[in-house]
Amino acid sequence: MSAWDVNLYLRFGNERSQPTIDLVSRVSLSDPQRIIDVGCGPGNSTEILRQRWPNARVTGLDSSPEMIDAARKAHPDQEWLLADAAVWQAEAPFDLVFSNAALQWVPNHARLMPRLMDQVAPGGALAFQIPSRVHSLTHQFILDVADDPEWMLLLAGARRAFTMEPPPRYYDLLVARARLEMWETEYYHVMADHDAILQWMRGASARPFLEALDTEQQRQRFLGLLARRVAQAYQPQRDGKILFPFRRLFVVAYR
Repeated sequence: MSAWDVNLYLRFGNERSQPTIDLVSRVSLSDPQRIIDVGCGPGNSTEILRQRWPNARVTGLDSSPEMIDAARKAHPDQEWLLADAAVWQAEAPFDLVFSNAALQWVPNHARLMPRLMDQVAPGGALAFQIPSRVHSLTHQFILDVADDPEWMLLLAGARRAFTMEPPPRYYDLLVARARLEMWETEYYHVMADHDAILQWMRGASARPFLEALDTEQQRQRFLGLLARRVAQAYQPQRDGKILFPFRRLFVVAYR
């Protein structure tokens, strides 16, 4: 996958970090000694894990060199690992395998979930959060725009960049090996304007589509079509701000 724009991603750092805070607060492990943050990004989620369990050895893992570089610069005393979660194998099991808004970028969850549980020590947990696809209006906008005949064939690969299964699928994949807790939360992010929602999309979900296009003219047209849909779907509040609902699925699997 191509390079991430760390600064654009962190423009909404508070909004992207809140699910980490919420997920960490629900993990019922009193004193985990070894924690891995899978898909750690620039390290904001890893720092929250360190604050929650200050005595633990916490490692951040990401497949993006840009993200790992940013994490190392922001937290030079932390342990960072450049690796692909789809094939990563721990040298020894972790008490907590944690992931915030990253596993949707990893294919084949039927294979991934058992692999991640294999990295969890007895008595430990796998805890992850991903966007809830069935409720994602912006994701549907992206797919609708991607159907334009001008670039439909170009974007076939980008369509496969996401893997977001419905909650019953994760239950079936994990229940034989874990005690499960699952829930969804819908966040209402307060955005300055419609362009802020568009920048949110550019920083993550729209990124593989934009980078698969051949020309800057195509990218600008793609963004323009997205902007039109965003403006029609989200009405300003009385103060001019936009309420941007975003639903996420949370899973904690105790081994």
